[in-house]
Amino acid sequence: MEFIGKKYKMTSSENFDEFLKTIGVGLITRKAANAVTPTVEIRQDGDSYSLVTSSTFKTTEVKFKPGEEVDEERADGVKVKSVYNFEGNTLKQVQKCPDGLEINFIREFGPEEMKAVMTVKDVTCTRVYKAQ
Repeated sequence: MEFIGKKYKMTSSENFDEFLKTIGVGLITRKAANAVTPTVEIRQDGDSYSLVTSSTFKTTEVKFKPGEEVDEERADGVKVKSVYNFEGNTLKQVQKCPDGLEINFIREFGPEEMKAVMTVKDVTCTRVYKAQ
């Protein structure tokens, strides 16, 4: 997994505002979130991993072991539960929200870029990140 420890900076985002609206993020927070270009990094510590998303707006870090449910706080402050699993160079995440929503994240890591596809209900958002 050569993408561990590598940083990826967002270069494009499609349908992010609609995605945020669907998961219940308010207007002010959506505007702030749409204005930043976050950097994503996965770190490894033994059999545990950390997914770090940093921007000028906020930095979040979630520690996880593949296949185990973890408590997580989204960047908008909502407490959720997630399960992460690696499949080759892909990190799949299923996030369960307190309102019953289930969000699927698929992050595909390549040598030059990482593509994140987020789906909730019938809304899909695609964000592309370039390796730093």
